[in-house]
Amino acid sequence: MMQQNQQNTNAFLIHISAFMGFIFPFGHIIAPLIAWQTLKDRSSFLDKQGKEAVNFNMSYTLYSFILTAAFIPLAFNTFFNNFDNFTNANNFHFNFDFNPSVLFGFVGVGILISILHLVGIALVIIASLKAKKEENYTYPFTIKFIK
Repeated sequence: MMQQNQQNTNAFLIHISAFMGFIFPFGHIIAPLIAWQTLKDRSSFLDKQGKEAVNFNMSYTLYSFILTAAFIPLAFNTFFNNFDNFTNANNFHFNFDFNPSVLFGFVGVGILISILHLVGIALVIIASLKAKKEENYTYPFTIKFIK
């Protein structure tokens, strides 16, 4: 029983280690990867849960990057719309254009990024609690980088 409890605790720690991303950059990938690599030989359950945690966090990072990259054209469009008369540098005035379409784009992307982060936090907590009960958990929308 003690061996099983230790395995469940280790699986819990593999998943919950994703919160190291709040402490240092890419900690949400590095910490579960290190935990999985050190514990994967102890049981197939730890190996499977470690792969799930690492794959989810890598997918989560990719989705965050894509949403953040969607923000860049909005910012450039706003900047370069005010850049049309730059023949005389003294006439250049930067005005951040808050017309409804641009404002909707900024707010929409911000809301999507916020939702992604909240869902990511919730999924890590759910996976951690399931692993503590020795239940296999499969994160939704996860790309299987590690098979």
